[in-house]
Amino acid sequence: MKTIKDIDIESKKVIIRCDFNVPIKDGNIIDDTRIKESLKTINYCIDKNCKIILLSHLGRVKEKSDLEKNNLKPVAIRLSELLDKKITFIDETRGKKLEDSVNKMKAKDIVLIQNTRYEDLDDKKESSNDEKLGTYWASLGEVFINDAFGTIHRAHASNVGIATHLPSCVGFLIEKELNALTELDNPTSPFVVILGGAKVSDKIGVIKNLVKKADQILIGGGMAFTFLKAEGYEIGNSLLDNENIDFCSQILKDHEKKIILPVDVAVTTEYSNQEEYLTKDITDIEYNEMGLDIGEKTVELFENYLKKAKIVVWNGPLGVYEFPKYKKGTDNILKYITENKIKTILGGGDIVAAATKANLKDKVYHASTGGGATLEYLEGKKLPGLEVIK
Repeated sequence: MKTIKDIDIESKKVIIRCDFNVPIKDGNIIDDTRIKESLKTINYCIDKNCKIILLSHLGRVKEKSDLEKNNLKPVAIRLSELLDKKITFIDETRGKKLEDSVNKMKAKDIVLIQNTRYEDLDDKKESSNDEKLGTYWASLGEVFINDAFGTIHRAHASNVGIATHLPSCVGFLIEKELNALTELDNPTSPFVVILGGAKVSDKIGVIKNLVKKADQILIGGGMAFTFLKAEGYEIGNSLLDNENIDFCSQILKDHEKKIILPVDVAVTTEYSNQEEYLTKDITDIEYNEMGLDIGEKTVELFENYLKKAKIVVWNGPLGVYEFPKYKKGTDNILKYITENKIKTILGGGDIVAAATKANLKDKVYHASTGGGATLEYLEGKKLPGLEVIK
């Protein structure tokens, strides 16, 4: 894979596809992690006297009412603060204002273009990798650097479209992500996978691919109840992925010693943080109860497998993490792996957010910035944003 250090960018006009898809509420950025992760690549280009054009998406744009809440202006302000440098924000995705601004650029200048998904209002031109749009954006620069790991599993005009027309490479963030994830291609044994989250359907590809390599797959979260149902347990009103019970039955039959399920769960009668809960063995769940977290015996069971692990990959929380009462299982396992310095890769999305809330993200070996991209990598799929650069 060609990286930013393998290509001549000195004094050139470079287009960097960043991932500034950060949470914004009332115009304020709640978590600027992804902006900070882009700084190494941007600063490298500044040091190389480049003229720097930045592209990113933010949220989804399906109708005009989505435009204001997904405006990249707050990102431009925060990026300017972090770099201690003026950022020219262009509130459009194409047109004379943008072209004039790019043409006037001097070395080390930075232009941030408005949210690429503004183009999705016009027949999804960004998300469908519209050829004319990709060609247009490519015409603004001389070199393309893809540093948006969170979108490499998508073929969009702002990554694949531009890379088709320019000398291209990946930035430091994507390089860091790939270096961590490639350790899972031939992992050192014992290799343990932790899977949580809501639906089995979201993880079928991951399970099929990793069950061949893993010594154990520890399953928690809402998805665990479909496996427990497949084993014949009463799960009450717990989350159930009916369509995938057969898949769960078969994978349990084929790999009974590898798939490790909860032995106790925190149950309640309402999906809320207000109701009292009880911790029950999985044999004792009542028809009107729902499981919202793994129990203490399950934490202990999982820790017994983790203490032997040489490398761990973890995707998805083990309980309903947004409710404080039901984040104990996830937090306890996070504390265990960090305190025991177990080499762990957090696979993006909710589990990274959980680790951040627990102030443990910086204590794990690697926390991925891309949930969907990480999942598809773990499934063994080809990633369009990388394939076009290869």
